[in-house]
Amino acid sequence: MKVIRIAAALLIGADGRTLLVRKRGTQAFMQPGGKIDAGESAAEALVRELHEELGLIIAAEHAQFLGEFSAVAANEPGFEVNCQLYQLHVEQEVVPAAEIEEIVWVDAASIDHLHLAPLTRDSILPLYRRLQSA
Repeated sequence: MKVIRIAAALLIGADGRTLLVRKRGTQAFMQPGGKIDAGESAAEALVRELHEELGLIIAAEHAQFLGEFSAVAANEPGFEVNCQLYQLHVEQEVVPAAEIEEIVWVDAASIDHLHLAPLTRDSILPLYRRLQSA
């Protein structure tokens, strides 16, 4: 199976909720982030993607590495995503830009009605729940 290397953020707002995004023309909500370009570190890719997609200005050193996760890609049939996941606490306003059509702030209990990407559903949100209850 072909692999897409991505960097993604578990963005935590001031109220403890986390941000999910939906790209234009797709159904699944997922963490913000994107593909890691050649010569780019995962943290650098994350900083670039969060700026392009949400207008966030963040410093790479503020991103706390949570681990590496893999799942079937939500929007690219026949691909797997390999995700370097970082946690970030944000106070800034988040504005959807570039290919982001919709954003939603959720807590661990308010996601049953959403169509979620496999990586988000199976790995990242369970981790978010554990972090919130720790």
